[in-house]
Formats: sequence, structure tokens, C-alpha cells
Amino acid sequence: MGNRTPLAATLAASSISTAGTSLTLIGVPWFVLETTGSAGRAGFVAFCATLPIVVAALIGGPVIDRIGRRRVAIASDAVCASAIAAIPLLHFAGVLDFWMLCALMAVNGFAHTPGNTARYVLIPDLAAHAGTTLPRAASLFDAVSRGARMVGAALAGVLIAFAGAETVLLLDAATFALSALLFAAGVRGIRAAEPQKAEAPVSLRVYGSELREGYAHLLGNRLLLAIVVMVMFMNGTDQGWYAVLLPVHAEAELGGATAIGLLTAMFGAGGLAGALLYGAVGHRFSRRTVFTVCVVLCGAPRFLVAAVTGTTLPLAVTMLLGGIAGGVLNPILTTVVYEHVPDRLRSRVSGALTAGCEFAMPLGGLAAGLLVEGAGATGALLMMGGVYFLATLSPLVFPSWRTLDDGPKAETGEPGKPGDSGDSGDSPVPFAEPRVSSPAPSRPSPGP
Repeated sequence: MGNRTPLAATLAASSISTAGTSLTLIGVPWFVLETTGSAGRAGFVAFCATLPIVVAALIGGPVIDRIGRRRVAIASDAVCASAIAAIPLLHFAGVLDFWMLCALMAVNGFAHTPGNTARYVLIPDLAAHAGTTLPRAASLFDAVSRGARMVGAALAGVLIAFAGAETVLLLDAATFALSALLFAAGVRGIRAAEPQKAEAPVSLRVYGSELREGYAHLLGNRLLLAIVVMVMFMNGTDQGWYAVLLPVHAEAELGGATAIGLLTAMFGAGGLAGALLYGAVGHRFSRRTVFTVCVVLCGAPRFLVAAVTGTTLPLAVTMLLGGIAGGVLNPILTTVVYEHVPDRLRSRVSGALTAGCEFAMPLGGLAAGLLVEGAGATGALLMMGGVYFLATLSPLVFPSWRTLDDGPKAETGEPGKPGDSGDSGDSPVPFAEPRVSSPAPSRPSPGP
């Protein structure tokens, strides 16, 4: 029996941080709509919050390895706690200008990405340290994250209604601080979490070479590249949904922020159920078949339902069913990514994956705000839902998706080596996930 404390601490820290991020996901757009009344400004804040995520992902992979995954995760949460807490504190002091809000959200986005990546790439090592299989650890990681989003979203809706968006943001800052403390106390004795010795002295040339190595691995793998392109469009439209379209729709038709919390919690509840369901029986079915069906159902229907109805119940049912479908996707994507990325390149390739998957997120929020002001909420919902639907058809269209069931041999020509992949040896599926959506956590991951 291995030591499960580091894995348990990481799961706890991640769930607390994710619950807090759900508070921001709902609290910040509502705060902007309350204080400015402008969907365009809400979209611009979303742009400022997500553009630094892409920048950090583009350049951050080698930095994580050199500084150490444990240190990066702790520092990331500490900076995010400070940036988020500053928003309500400056507002209470009467000195919060719009540019300050944008700048603080940019700092939060830039700092949050390396911490997410650091925790994510540690999962195979933590699973081995705990004496459990990687698929089990990956499914658990996704399940607790989705459960935390569900709780955070429901709590946000209630808190905004009764205490205001400012209180929600203060609570989010506290969750970041608690996450940092848990990770610092619980993740010890994991060699992969400590700084990696550089093979050559630090220089821009060496750093650039390491960065290129991660992107070369991604660009040379057709399946990973296909995943990134599809998820990029999904994440972009999801950003528009959560940052602008859902708040505007809730304000105009559904009665306010409580409805946002309920709907987001329903999606989270479905996602939790889907992740647990796939963890229990998913290995019995073809990955490609399950993925192809679920990816079409997970996102586009909610845009259509919101466009044609002004009541909460139909959208809540749609969000629940979409969440179940979305919950199945991350364990599959996790497994595929870890199958195709050796441990030595994990941080670098994860950074490249995050950058690619979230490349459209800044534009998604901005575009949604402009579409609402130019074409109305219904037109914006239909247009962005159409983009989402077309993106999710890619597994039916592009040949590279046919290798989804093939494992490491599909692209590398040889089986994955346990020493490179982090395979526990007894696992039928040797690897784990990216994240496809939401500005909250960041990486490939369908669903909020």
C-alpha cells in the first residue's frame, strides 16, 4: 500500500480551488453587469481574463519544470488569492476603476494557468505513489473537480442573491489561499514535484529549445492536434456562454443570479455523474464511439434551448444531460494525452495543449458581448451554438480520430514504456487527461 496523502491533498486542494473558481466564473460577470450594465464590458473583462491564460500556457511549460511543480502550484494560488481579493476591497474603498478590474483579472488568469498545469501533470506520479491505477486517479481527479464546480456554482448563485457579488469574490480568494496551504502541507516527498535539474545552463536558447520540443511533440501527433483544434472552438464558445450569454439570459428571462447558480450546478452534477459512470464501466466500450456521441450532446443543445425558451426548467434539464455527456469526455481525453506524452515532456506538452485549447477563449467572451449588443441575445445564442455544434462534428469527419482506440502505438509506432508514461503496469488504460472548457480550470475539458 502506497502513501495516499499527496494524492488526497492534491485532490482536496484542487477541489477547493475549483469551487472557488466557480464563484468567480459567476461572480465576476454578474459584478460587471451590476456595476456597468454592459454586455460588451462583460465580454471585454472575459477577454482580459483569458488572454493571459493563453500567453502563460504558450511560454510556461519549461518554467514549471525548472522551478518545480510543487512551488509553482503554491505560488500560483497565492497570487490568485491576492488578485481576486483586491477586486472587492478596492470596490468597497470606492477606488476600483474598470481598467483595474481588467488588470486584476489578467493577473489572475496569468498566474492560474501554471498552477493548474503543475497539479495536472503530477497526477500519474501521485497515482503511482498512492499505489493506485492511473485511470482510477484520473477519473477521481475529474469527479472531484466537477463536484466542486457544482457546489461552487450553487453557492455562488445563493451568495450573490443574498450577500452580493463582492462577497463571492472574497470567498473565492479564501479558497485559493486554503488550496495553497493544503498543497504545501500534503505534497511532500514526490520527486516529480521538485525542480528538475537542467541538462544545460539556463539561457534563452536552451529555454527556446525546450519550448520548441513540447510544441514539436504536439504538432507531430495527429490525434492530439485534432483534439486541440476541436477543444479550442468548444472552449471559445463556452467562454462566451459563461462570461456573457448565460448572465444576460438569466438577467433578462430567468430571474437573476440564483438561476445561473442552479443551471451551472446542474451541469456540474451531470458532469460528476458522467465521470463516475465512465470510471465504473467506460473501459467496456469503444472510446471513439462513446466520445463521438457524448461530445455532440455535451454543449450545443443548451445554446438552442436558451434561445427558444425563457424558463428555467427546460434549460436545467438540458444542462444536466449535457453535463452527463461532458463528464465522460475528460477521462477519455486524459487517458489519450498521457498515452501519447512521455513524462519528460509532460509539462512542456501540457503547456502547448493548454495554449492551443484555450487560444479562442479570449475571443469567445469578447465576441459574445459584441454579438449580444449587435444581434441580440437570441441571435448570439444561435450563432455561438452553431459554432459549437460544427466543432463537435470533427470526430465524425477527420481520419485522425479513428486512432482514438489504438493507444500509444497509433502515433509512436511502439508501445508506451512504463517508465516514460507513468503507467502503473496493471492498468488497462495507461494514461490520463486534459481539460475541455470553462475559464475556471484551464486545459482541455468539456464542460464548465
